[in-house]
Amino acid sequence: MITSVFKKSTPINYSFVGILIVFFFFTYQLQDTKWTNSLFEIMIKVGLLLILIASFFISNFIVKKNGLTKDSAYTIFFLLIFFMFFPNVLNNYKLILSNFFILLAIRRLVSLQTLKAPKEKIFDASLWIFIASLFHFWSILFVLLVYVSIVFHVSRDYRNWLIPFVAFFTTVIIFIFYALLLDKNAIEVYLQSEVINLQVDYFTNTYQNIAFSIYSVFAIFFVLPYLVTLTNKPLNLQASYKKVLLSVFIGIVIFFISANKSNEVLIFTFLPLAIIATNTIEYLQNKIQQELILFVSIICAIFCFFSQL
Repeated sequence: MITSVFKKSTPINYSFVGILIVFFFFTYQLQDTKWTNSLFEIMIKVGLLLILIASFFISNFIVKKNGLTKDSAYTIFFLLIFFMFFPNVLNNYKLILSNFFILLAIRRLVSLQTLKAPKEKIFDASLWIFIASLFHFWSILFVLLVYVSIVFHVSRDYRNWLIPFVAFFTTVIIFIFYALLLDKNAIEVYLQSEVINLQVDYFTNTYQNIAFSIYSVFAIFFVLPYLVTLTNKPLNLQASYKKVLLSVFIGIVIFFISANKSNEVLIFTFLPLAIIATNTIEYLQNKIQQELILFVSIICAIFCFFSQL
């Protein structure tokens, strides 16, 4: 039954997921209604919701445009599931913004396989990553994905290796102008975020621990078969699938070294893991197994969401 809903990507599927995003977003936000008394706060919440919806749209565009999955809606389904695992992320505008810019970077890097305008794509991706680091410093590690993409596709032209540095200095100049004109403390705050914290002792309640454990099991369950079947992917797409896998590992590293550690930092793994989960579901031929995985995913997500409210 569930597979019949998400097996094909249709406007109805997207509308359904969009409604669920709005529902769960406001279900979380309405725990504390103080923000409804301020027009400015209301605008911030609405803006946050729009960025969140845009993130789903970009994610769907990445997988469809580059043929990373079949014509299904499983990717946005799993993306919604993963957001439900950690509802506190729905109130963390810095992580949502940082992840949004990382998605824009991934979009450019995955499309690099076409070899059309590679320099522009490398610059754009690098620029988005450095902008993302202004909101969460360690997202800067996705620069590694830029250089891996260069190795895969356009390594012969030495100028491509220098483009990320151009994007870096462009971001630095823009950021300094912003700091001097609007927020003189911005540079100091940014530099203070360059801290590595390897301790995982931030859990404030048992349910956060449970959600993290369930998500970890899901990640292992989906990634291991993906590793085994990676060589069976079409040759022209293998580089893109490897970049997806690398994105998961970069997201995990970001989580483990971030100073302000919390479950929400795993947001950087949501899209690549959703793509991997989709590939796993599509690879399975047994419909009962597909239904079981989707059903368990929904039950776990609902439990994790409402238990952490």
